[in-house]
Formats: sequence, C-alpha cells, structure tokens
Amino acid sequence: MQPFRIEVPRQQMDDLAERLARTRWPPAATGGEWEQGTDAGYLYSLVKYWREGFDWQKQEALLNTFTQFKTTVDGQELHFIHQRSRHPEAVPLLLVHGWPGSIFEFYKIIPALTDPTAHGGEPEAAFHVIAPSLPGYGFSAPPSSPGATPRSFARLFGELMETHLGYARYALQGGDWGAVITSWLAYDRASAPIGLHLNMAGIRPNPTSADRPLNEAENAYLETARKMRGDVFAYQVIQGGRPQTLGYGLTDSPVGLAAWIVEKFREWSDCGGSVEKRFTKDELLTNITIYWVTNTIASSIRLYYESRRANDKLPPGGRIECPTGFADFPAEIIRPPQSWVERAYNIQRWREMPSGGHFAALEEPALLVRDIREFYRPLRAALGT
Repeated sequence: MQPFRIEVPRQQMDDLAERLARTRWPPAATGGEWEQGTDAGYLYSLVKYWREGFDWQKQEALLNTFTQFKTTVDGQELHFIHQRSRHPEAVPLLLVHGWPGSIFEFYKIIPALTDPTAHGGEPEAAFHVIAPSLPGYGFSAPPSSPGATPRSFARLFGELMETHLGYARYALQGGDWGAVITSWLAYDRASAPIGLHLNMAGIRPNPTSADRPLNEAENAYLETARKMRGDVFAYQVIQGGRPQTLGYGLTDSPVGLAAWIVEKFREWSDCGGSVEKRFTKDELLTNITIYWVTNTIASSIRLYYESRRANDKLPPGGRIECPTGFADFPAEIIRPPQSWVERAYNIQRWREMPSGGHFAALEEPALLVRDIREFYRPLRAALGT
C-alpha cells in the first residue's frame, strides 16, 4: 500500500500542446450541428481553450487534495482514493465510476460524503470514501491478460475493501460500469455489503417462465432499447468489437479523444443540447486529460470487448438480494421501469429525480448525496453505527 500523488511531467503536457497545435481537422459535416457527431465549432473552441486557457496543474492540485494510494490485488495494480471521515460514525463506502468517466467525477461529492456537518448533514451521515480507478482507466494499470470483466473487477474491489483495507462490511454506490461492478459485488459477496445504491441499472434480470409476464411498461422499455442499439448505443458495438483499432486513433490524437468523449457528455447529460450548461470546460478537459496523460483510452474501451464475450448474467430467476436504492435521473441514457429493475434487485428505495443525467455526481451532486444519505440511514444498524 503506497501513498500516491498525481504528478504529470511538464514535457508530457508540452507534447500535448504540440499535438493540439498540429491538428489536422476534417471537413465540416454537411448536416446540422451535432447531427453526425461532435460539432466542429464547439470542438474548435474546446481545443483552443485546452491549448491556451486550461491549467492542468490547478486540476492536478485539486485531485491531490484527496488521499490516494496504489496497491496490488491479485497481480493487478490499483489506484484509489481513500478519504477517511473525521466522524467516528462513518461507514465505508465503495464509490465506483464508469466510462467515459474517472475518479474526477466524484470531486464534488467526496467532501460532502466524508464531512456531512460541513455540507448540510449530520455526523451520523458520514462515510469513509474509497473510490478506485477501474483497471485500465486513469491511474490504475491496464489488465495484463484477457478476461478482465466487470465481474472480475468486482472481485478485485471486494478484496481491496475486505483484505487490504480491513472493511468487513461496507456500502456500495455506482453508475455506468460502476453500477455493473457493484451489482456483481453485491451478488457474489452477499455477506459484505450492507446495501447497494445505484443511479443506473447495472444488471438485467433473467426472467423464467415462472415469473409474471412482462407488463406494458416493460415491453415498451425493451422496444426502446432495441431501437437505440443502432444509434445511441452504436459506440458499444465499435468498442465491443474492434477496441484496438479504435484505440490507435484515440491514443494518437488528443482532438479525436476529446471529440469521442465530449459527445457522450453532451448526449447523456441533462444539458438540453448545450454541454456547458452542465459541465465547465475545465471539468470536461480534466476528465479527458486524465485519459490522455495515462494513455488508457484503449485499455478502458477494451472492457466492452471483454464484457461482451464473457456474457455474465444472473442465473434464470436469479436476483440480487442486497437492499438496493435507486436514484432515477430523468436524462439517463435509458430508463427501465421500476418493475423491470425489481426483477433483478431487492429495491428498498426508488426515487425519481427532478433533474440530472448519466453523470449524476457531476451534474447533481447535492441530489445524489442526499439520496445516498437517506438510503443508508436505516441500514447503518447492520454495522452498529
């Protein structure tokens, strides 16, 4: 267990600036703005700011306000934030990000979770936050062999929490891949988590003929999901089928990387088509720069390839019995009805949020923190706090 600080060499940032200056831009699209992908005008302005106004050192210092470590779990090097609360009632909370995010997504909510009395809460609502970088994302090393899936990541994170950090019981929270990973952890290590809080459904149910028939809302949801596969979810086909080919371009071109990621932040957030209504340029570029300086975009998208081939799913009629809370944000990529989610999870709390989307911790930090606090309030008794 080694203390860790983010320290990107100056020459690496100089190389980034040179690459940005030498960008070979494609011809403008013939359709409307954003119709065929990332809008050229917006990307020009973002890249100009990346070159002339973005201060990586400032963002690096912000990230380094959190206590960070590196350790090796079953041969996999992991980077993680371990921000302990000053409150004795604090409960360990494993907070897991997804793609195309990073630990930076949590910079607004970690202080509120660890020090609730400074952020409108009571001492009894405190958490010790453990936020790992997924293997092959950011500051965690890429997996060294095939077969690295969300379910295998769940095993690694369970070992990190229980064996390396000594937390026998703990809380879980996740969205995107984080929802998948924490769901598998809750299923495979059922005695450890006191609860599971999600802002996206991580695992699909596997209904059997003995289950009740699908209702109207469930059938409509499945039809919507089918229609979205060729458009909104087309990136999954590419990343799940040819991640290495895509990786060459995104690894070599910072502008290509920015275009690929910012499109998702715009399309999956509650921004009404204007991405900077929800995220500042500094926030967008800090997340993108993490992928760039760690050279992990290719290894991050490989998770889609591995997951697709593993095809991990619940057994027929299987269910995650861990008490589960669900924060349903209106601009999430796709929103299954509560009845569908309840087929796979033991839903104890379901809340429809007034605003926010896929990147809940960045978009609506106060709403997410409040929901996490309220969900876990009655469950803390399992830890005697």
